[in-house]
Amino acid sequence: MPQAVAVTVRAAEKADCAAMLELVRELAVYERAPDEVTVSMEHFIESGFGDKPVWWAYVAETEGKVIGFALYYVRYSTWKGQRMYLEDILVTEAWRRRGVGRQLMDKLVAVAKEKGFIGITWQVLDWNEPAIDFYKTYNAKFDPEWVNVSIEI
Repeated sequence: MPQAVAVTVRAAEKADCAAMLELVRELAVYERAPDEVTVSMEHFIESGFGDKPVWWAYVAETEGKVIGFALYYVRYSTWKGQRMYLEDILVTEAWRRRGVGRQLMDKLVAVAKEKGFIGITWQVLDWNEPAIDFYKTYNAKFDPEWVNVSIEI
C-alpha cells in the first residue's frame, strides 16, 4: 500500500490525457470489458481540449503522478435544466479506499454548485458494490425505473 502522501485534486490539463486514458483502460478491465475502449488519443484530446470541448475533468495526483480522475459533461433536462453528467470517476487500484474518490467527488459537487447545475447524474454497474456503497455515502438516489438505451452509429 502506498505511503501516506498528499493528494492534490486539480483541473485536468492536456498533458494528463495519456494517464487518464490509461486509467480508463484499467476501469474497462475492472468492468469486464477490456476491448471496449476504442477512443483514440487524438479524439480524446480534441474532445477535452480542442476548440469546442465536450468534457471537463479533474485529476487526483500525488508526487506528479495521476492516480485518479473524474470526467463530466453537461446534460440538459427539458424538465429541470442543466445537470452535470459524471461519465467516469476512478482511482487506480493501489489508491482506492484512501479518500481519493471522496476528494474527487467533493470537487465535482462544489463545481456543480458553482456552475448552478441542478444536480449530478451517473451510472454504476449493479454488481459494483464498492462503488454503490461509496455513492450511498452521498445519499445518491438509485433509480430502478429507467432502462439504458443506446444506438451505435
